[in-house]
Amino acid sequence: MLDKVKEAPRNFVSFCGDVRTELKKVTWPSRKEVYGTTIVVIVTVFFFGMYLFVIDALLRNSIQRVFGFF
Repeated sequence: MLDKVKEAPRNFVSFCGDVRTELKKVTWPSRKEVYGTTIVVIVTVFFFGMYLFVIDALLRNSIQRVFGFF
């Protein structure tokens, strides 16, 4: 157990080196790519929000009619 405590700083330095190596392999998106994907996300969220709003309104009206019938 004492060996694990002694090796902790060495393991941490090794871990930091591995992280740096992996980050050098990352391909970061360009500003144009980030802008394009952000627009796609915003449009998609708006579309599904409107879709769910319409479905919710239809279900609410249907349920109110069913309860009004009884």
